[in-house]
Amino acid sequence: MVLGQRPVRGPSSWPPRGRAWAASQSGHSVRGEVRSERLPVNRLLAALSGVLATLAGVAAGHLAAALLDPATSPVLAVGSQVIDLTPTPVKEWAISQFGTRDKPILIGSVLVGVVLLAAVAGLLARRRFAYGAAVFVLLVAVPAVIAVTRPTAGVSAVAPSLVALVVGLAALAWLVRAAAPAAVGGRVGAPAEDRVEDRPGEAGGPSRRGLLVAMGVVAGAAAVLGGAGRWVASYRTRAVAIDLPAAAKPLPPLPEGLEERFAGITPLQVANSDFYRVDTRLDVPIVDVEEWTLTIDGDVEEEVTFTLDDILAMDLVEKDITLTCVSNSVGGEFVGGARWLGVPLNELLDRAGVGTRADQILSTDVDGMTISTPLALATDGRDALLAVGMNGEQLPREHGFPARMVIPGLYGFISATKWVTRMTLTTYDAETAYWTDRDWATEAPIKPSSRIDTPRALAPLDVGEVVVGGVAWAQQNGGVGTVQVRIDGGPWQDAELGPDVGNDYWRQWFYRWDAASGQHRIASRVVDGDGGPQSPARANPFPEGSSGIQELIVTVG
Repeated sequence: MVLGQRPVRGPSSWPPRGRAWAASQSGHSVRGEVRSERLPVNRLLAALSGVLATLAGVAAGHLAAALLDPATSPVLAVGSQVIDLTPTPVKEWAISQFGTRDKPILIGSVLVGVVLLAAVAGLLARRRFAYGAAVFVLLVAVPAVIAVTRPTAGVSAVAPSLVALVVGLAALAWLVRAAAPAAVGGRVGAPAEDRVEDRPGEAGGPSRRGLLVAMGVVAGAAAVLGGAGRWVASYRTRAVAIDLPAAAKPLPPLPEGLEERFAGITPLQVANSDFYRVDTRLDVPIVDVEEWTLTIDGDVEEEVTFTLDDILAMDLVEKDITLTCVSNSVGGEFVGGARWLGVPLNELLDRAGVGTRADQILSTDVDGMTISTPLALATDGRDALLAVGMNGEQLPREHGFPARMVIPGLYGFISATKWVTRMTLTTYDAETAYWTDRDWATEAPIKPSSRIDTPRALAPLDVGEVVVGGVAWAQQNGGVGTVQVRIDGGPWQDAELGPDVGNDYWRQWFYRWDAASGQHRIASRVVDGDGGPQSPARANPFPEGSSGIQELIVTVG
């Protein structure tokens, strides 16, 4: 070949074809074109890598928490702090709007926030791994601090967050490396502009395939770790059978309720699985019955401590008591009747000897949650209990196993401490509890109220006889005297009452209405045993319980 002569190419190489040739003719850069086309996809994969790495870390942390203490799980720790910091009006709004679904919604909201920050971490790690790692460290630091500052937290409380940090960072580093196996120097965190993944014809295809495989592995690991955590938590919180003694003087069986005659009316006795649950916990505490104790201290003659065996060896009593949550709105679902088995609270207090200064019982659960109960109301002769049984069974874990307070006539936020482990006799000036710190009332007797269970609001009904029915309660002033129904603002008409179980228990009721065609308004109210009608004044649950008359609209014809 003569020096300087242009070599002759074969038919396969000349003339030049493809995007490289077209780009050279138009003056555009092939590399720039390919990079601009692939940039959105690369960013999406980077964000998804951050999310998957975070989910793997969270799943690993959840598994570690299930083995140690479920409350230290990173997501649950943040969720619990959110509950504590949420203003009361917002909290009440969430309960009224979502009911018992408020906690899953809260956890889901926390996870959405975590996912968004995780995506940011993935995008930053695409530029420099250190940037993404810094965001991930911040994500883990928040639940770690929250977990170790809980009232009963120990050194091990930070372990799940550390596990989440190590696993998450390792997964993120692997995914970043998988995205650029041929990066300059082969190092994680090489600048994006230096990576071969953005150069046509080099490592772009294999790098993406490798990343997708790595992402699949991380996603699978997250699923396995998360599933294992759920299984371990479920196994550890399973019911541990105890030998529950019978009451010294068992009550007769409850009479047949109206639910047997009229569909839609709430059962006279609510099954444990259907009993409402409202508390601040996102998990159920794991209590070792062999180590559980109840201590009564403070302004007492002698501090006393009881084991569960000590409690079960006492003469147990049965009491039929209706519990109501202060967050229950008029016509709400957070109320239920059950038969409780336990020791009279006065008997336990007498063993300690109550002093002369105390005006409250500050009860504390196994995780440090505190509730204030007015001492005068707890000891005025009402059937206040330390309950160990519910409806013929041991207490379910979600309802306070192994022991809880049950005091009739008072809203649960000042009377129904679950998982209780300490009762301190003290004064309101000396000690404040969780709800009093949030400006809820210190004395909150349950307000008499009636609820319409059937028909449902806006229900279409046939012309003719319609059974209107529900439940009512009035635990002070002689219990339920009668229940009255009003149609379209007319006069109050007496309903028929179901069986009488006692003043501390609700009453079922029904009213036979001859319904004419059209739209109608139905209201109900309770009149207590002393003749006092339910208050028509509308009041929100905060700070001492709701009031007002439930009224609903139905269509007939």
